[in-house]
Amino acid sequence: MARIRTIKPEAFASESLAAVSLSAERTFFGLLTQADDHGRYRDQAAVITGLLWSLRPEHGPMGVEDDLNQLDTAGLICRYEGADGKRYLHIVTFARHQKVNRPSGVRHPDCPHHDLGLAHEHSPRSDGALTEPSAQAHGLDTEDSLSRKQPGQSEFSEPSPQAHERAVSPHGPDLGPRNRDLGSTPLGGASAPAPETVSAKDLIAEYAAACPNRPPSSFLGHLGKQTAHLLADGIDAAYVRAGLERLRAKGLHPSVLPSLVNEAMNPPTPSGTSTGHSPWTNPVDAQAAYGGEL
Repeated sequence: MARIRTIKPEAFASESLAAVSLSAERTFFGLLTQADDHGRYRDQAAVITGLLWSLRPEHGPMGVEDDLNQLDTAGLICRYEGADGKRYLHIVTFARHQKVNRPSGVRHPDCPHHDLGLAHEHSPRSDGALTEPSAQAHGLDTEDSLSRKQPGQSEFSEPSPQAHERAVSPHGPDLGPRNRDLGSTPLGGASAPAPETVSAKDLIAEYAAACPNRPPSSFLGHLGKQTAHLLADGIDAAYVRAGLERLRAKGLHPSVLPSLVNEAMNPPTPSGTSTGHSPWTNPVDAQAAYGGEL
């Protein structure tokens, strides 16, 4: 994973960097962002090309391999083989120029020409005690030196989980997600299902999905405002949905939505049940209607 690194102004006046080509210098600066917190990375020219030169197809893996050879000759990086048989590289002055706040654990094997020299300084004194190496003497940060091997630990041991948890969170170890499963029943009894809440955005999305073609944005915006006003007025979403269906079926303007919603809420009285005036019609059976008066 790439990281943010620091490039000092003195780097552009470095005689070591001036001894390599411009492409090698660019590869060196790119390696700073790809290397782990101890300045180590896999020595794979093709992979490094994809990470640092993906938008420069003219500089391929062979060019990056030449860059790495130049950097190795100049003493800026050290190429070595780990105990696992894989190739690695180490930015020699990484610990001297990069200040890592919370260095991660060991990701790649130590460089046999630089890193492992620190272990030899744990030599027994005349009184039998072990002497600790000075981190500052090697240009290392104090926090960086804490992640290296301590007496009694294996060479590539990871930092203890407890120490990592304390470094990540001052409030103790992470106990997992703190959000309760919304589908589980709370302690103390069953809970009633939450009432359905429908927003104007939901209703407009339903309206647009039911149309053969998506209506213009200005039309949906106007319709959304009308829908929001109706919901804010306390009208049930079912009536608003029914009004939207009527409006879509008739192809009407959004401004008539309140009338259509009112029509859904208060449907007109069916014909034949009205008590108002009705036009006069001739009776079917005149004899029965008028008797012998005709």
